[in-house]
Amino acid sequence: MKLKLYFLRHGETTSSQSGSYCGKLDIPLTPSGIQMGEDFALAYKNLAWTAIFSSPLQRAIHTAKPLADALGMEIQIRQGLREIQYGLWEGKTPQEVTSSYHDEYVRWLADPGWNSPTGGEKGIDIARRSSEVLEEIENTYSGGNILIVSHKATIRIMICSLLGIDLGRYRDRIGMPVAALTIVTMTEQGPLIEIMGDRSHLREELRKRYGT
Repeated sequence: MKLKLYFLRHGETTSSQSGSYCGKLDIPLTPSGIQMGEDFALAYKNLAWTAIFSSPLQRAIHTAKPLADALGMEIQIRQGLREIQYGLWEGKTPQEVTSSYHDEYVRWLADPGWNSPTGGEKGIDIARRSSEVLEEIENTYSGGNILIVSHKATIRIMICSLLGIDLGRYRDRIGMPVAALTIVTMTEQGPLIEIMGDRSHLREELRKRYGT
């Protein structure tokens, strides 16, 4: 069996509702966010899982937990899967950031791969640390289904790294809504995208609310 990576963005938080930047802030899931983790577990618990990896932030861990509990499987926490650190932009909306840090914000929007939020991380920093986790997975598991629960920017950057997409375009080329699943199979020819940004595992009420 080929190695198959299931990238799952965590469920809804108050920050994802408001659109504010939330990197290192360790905020919890909303009630709907908790349901999103439960829905994923219900939809995928019968798959033969090999391992579950997660960011150390509670919104990711609590998204992974329903599946881990259903399987009796350990969640392997990796610092490399945490979200981009937004520095002085943490907790602020894009409108607030552009008002207070206009020039730096414009540079970041133009190329977030090589420019960072004020006091935060560049895309290449996230690519470096997350690639160490992916390398560990590939070196440890020759095949099987691996769940990786992480964050919006981090997952998009990992996908760009795997597919050879310019990191400076990760915000422009890849959408990643809350609780979205992207599946990548590692083939002899390289990484193959099987599914991108899927949320069909969510209950009908949530699909209707989020336009899925």
